[in-house]
Amino acid sequence: MTATDVHGPGRDQSTRALVAGWIGTTVEYYDFSIYGLASSVVFAKLFFPTSDPVTGTLLSLSTFAIGFLARPIGAVVFGHFGDRLGRKSTLVATLGLMGIATFAVGLLPTYRQVGIAAPILLIVARLAQGFSVGGEYGGAVLMTIEHAERGKRGFRGSLINTGTSAGLLLANLVFLGVLQLPDDQLHSWGWRIPFLLSAVLVGVGLFVRLSLDESPEFEAVKARNAVDRLPVVEVFRECGGRVALMAAGILSAGVAFTLATVYSLEYARTGLDLDKDTMIAVLLPATLVIIVCVPLAGKLADRFGNRTVFIAGAASLIVLPFAWLALLQTRNYGLMLLGFTLLFIGYSANYGVVPAYFSQVFPARLRFTGMSIGFTVGLIAGNAFSPDIATYLLHTTGGWVGIAVYMAAMSAVSVVAGLFLREVDDTTEPSRAPAPHVAADSDTGDTARVR
Repeated sequence: MTATDVHGPGRDQSTRALVAGWIGTTVEYYDFSIYGLASSVVFAKLFFPTSDPVTGTLLSLSTFAIGFLARPIGAVVFGHFGDRLGRKSTLVATLGLMGIATFAVGLLPTYRQVGIAAPILLIVARLAQGFSVGGEYGGAVLMTIEHAERGKRGFRGSLINTGTSAGLLLANLVFLGVLQLPDDQLHSWGWRIPFLLSAVLVGVGLFVRLSLDESPEFEAVKARNAVDRLPVVEVFRECGGRVALMAAGILSAGVAFTLATVYSLEYARTGLDLDKDTMIAVLLPATLVIIVCVPLAGKLADRFGNRTVFIAGAASLIVLPFAWLALLQTRNYGLMLLGFTLLFIGYSANYGVVPAYFSQVFPARLRFTGMSIGFTVGLIAGNAFSPDIATYLLHTTGGWVGIAVYMAAMSAVSVVAGLFLREVDDTTEPSRAPAPHVAADSDTGDTARVR
């Protein structure tokens, strides 16, 4: 029996899997942020010119939402191949497609150059981005978790989620630099720079992923001839309740993150009578809290359990939205920063353990499909619609309390989901099989393959 069999995958492979997963998450949220910024600032004029600027902006933002519609399809398709053919090849495909689509946006002709073909091409690129992202996060998490040593999966998985903040920070810094250009240069070539720069991250990510070994837990599934022909069918037949609970569980983090990083910029104008630059100046340093606290949550999860830390984080997000929004009302920079800090601490505790927790609620043979579908459905429910819901609540109630109640309600749903969602017992996992499942040859003493 090799050292790898006893102690888990080699440290080099474990580190490579972590780096590969982190880069994928960073690229995903970098793309999320630059596309949202470009939709708000330049796409209306470049791809949807109309006599009404508001209509052009709405059409531009609609392409941002279209990306979410393609994610469930990507989750099913890439989940199928991830559980049928392997994590490694599927992850190379998702990152490659995501990179090509994002880079292609930076090369697109504008409406002035090719007419109606320009917005059509933009929509196609956005659909390709959403399709690839549907399988990216779940696969990146699995490669990291399944290569990590037992007892360190909470921390290793949490490091993947720091890519969320890294992508957000990087996108805002790049776009802020581009926005310093004169308008004619910004609209002619400057807006393309953030999209083209994504090729650097994607190239590094592909290089690392190609050097990875396949997940040892997927290899164990293959050795047992336990690969399912149609994983998506088996997921809903065996684990449909877990998929629903996972989708409900991610609501707290999704709503908190989206309202804090996206809606807050609009709320600054409509609810606080502040400009967006002021809110960005508060938001950007506050994201550092996530980068620090998410790994701490992973460490706590390795000590006290993924589920315990997850529920504690979700429970804190029932209360913290009231503190966050109340502190924003002061319009004092220090107190506003404190509000974001408190909210992001709770978010970090909740979201930081998602990789290790959610990846282990499904059996290894169905993990890619189950996690990708559950995460994507929850992402759409929590992230895609929360800014619209918050806008409606502010308009109809005239104050921030309704928004805080909405955030608290979604967090309460996640707490309930966490109470019912339990990780698969170690003895049911192929790669964790106890001694009776492994036979030793009486003549040679060598370990036979897993049955």
